[in-house]
Amino acid sequence: MEGTVQKRGKSRREDGIATAVDFLLANARLVLGIGGAAVLGIATLAVKRLIDRAARPPGEDEKPDQKSISETWEELSLTGASPKLLKRGLENSVNKSLPAVIKIEKEDCSASSMAEMPQLEIRRVPLCVTLQEKLLHYYQSHVTLSESDVAQAKQKALDVCMEIQAFLRSKQPEMPLGEMSLGGSLFDDLQVVSADHACLLVPLLIEEKFWYFVPGEETILNTPQFWMVRRTNLEYFGRGSSYWDKFIVGGYLSSNAVNESLHKLVMGSMNWPALGSMLECTIRQVMGSQELKLEIQQEQSQLFIDILPIIRFEETVLTSQPESKGNFENLWCRSFYTDEATKLRDLDASDSGLRLCCLKILKAVCKDQPSLRRVTGGHLVNVILHLSDTESDWSEAALADRFLQVITEVTGYLEQGFLPSYFNSAVNLLSELSAEEIDEIGYTFYCALSNPDMLLQRAV
Repeated sequence: MEGTVQKRGKSRREDGIATAVDFLLANARLVLGIGGAAVLGIATLAVKRLIDRAARPPGEDEKPDQKSISETWEELSLTGASPKLLKRGLENSVNKSLPAVIKIEKEDCSASSMAEMPQLEIRRVPLCVTLQEKLLHYYQSHVTLSESDVAQAKQKALDVCMEIQAFLRSKQPEMPLGEMSLGGSLFDDLQVVSADHACLLVPLLIEEKFWYFVPGEETILNTPQFWMVRRTNLEYFGRGSSYWDKFIVGGYLSSNAVNESLHKLVMGSMNWPALGSMLECTIRQVMGSQELKLEIQQEQSQLFIDILPIIRFEETVLTSQPESKGNFENLWCRSFYTDEATKLRDLDASDSGLRLCCLKILKAVCKDQPSLRRVTGGHLVNVILHLSDTESDWSEAALADRFLQVITEVTGYLEQGFLPSYFNSAVNLLSELSAEEIDEIGYTFYCALSNPDMLLQRAV
């Protein structure tokens, strides 16, 4: 009687375990998926066999079934295996037991993934073989600017220019300033890669009877590029007769003093946050620069504006550029920018040449290559103008030859350490570069003569 009760109790416990296991396995696939259900099934089966073996009478457990033992350890080792072995074992088990289900699910997944996969547009990239083709592709895809970007940058620069001019006239109405204008490569169709730079020209109106322009050769420095503006006729027109007398240092009009005054007026007094809010952009001063420079940020676009005081007298244009004058505060830089740009444009118009195209490609190359960023547009323009005196073919078919020839000419000038200005051969345009910078630039261009493709690789 007692044995019968124990057997019934054991049977009930086994039935309860079996029911729980069946319920768990029946719902595991919904919760864990096929792989998870397979793992759970194997683990549950192994545990169940261990429980059954423990519940057997002692006599029955002395000679256990070797097949059951091997299967149990195989299953236990599978559940404790590494992820790769576990995956392999699951694949074998699942492929044996549920091949149809897996096949159906794979087909469903493949069909759904193909249905959800977007149709990619295949863009055909032109195959450029010759240097000529590579240069033209580089020019069209990277150098040129979109009309919308140029128009937006010009309009933003013009808005800022009008605000600065109105502020100076209201704040310092007695300051004799001419009509401010915007200039630079952005307004001469010479800017490349991005429309990110403009120049605000602030002309100083000085009286010819009070001031005399001293050419660089006549100064104590004997540097043709840098002139001085001397105050004259003090015996007839005493100090204070001219507004600009307050900026005299040592008898000469100080470019540094003029810069500092404009910096206090424009940079220190204008309400840039309010102006930026009105123009729907962010305007801030560029710190750490001796020049008067503003940064304008609007969404993803960035624009820098240099505020440049200038003096015009007949055909002579002098600019205040602190970073190029060193510690000499009375020097003014003789500028040939307008003459150079006009000459280059006239040459292209006369023979339908691509000098401007070649210049813009070289400017983009120097902007992209870190080792060439000290090479300015002024350097390149003068090299092309010198080369135009000896080379007459600047057609599209000769673009690659002229490109390599300009690089050769630049390398030669760097070796000599002297690049003469086209409009004044006594001016050395390389005087602002250090010996280390000249060596680095020269080495890069020298390597490019045998491998010009390296120059067309854009910097990241």
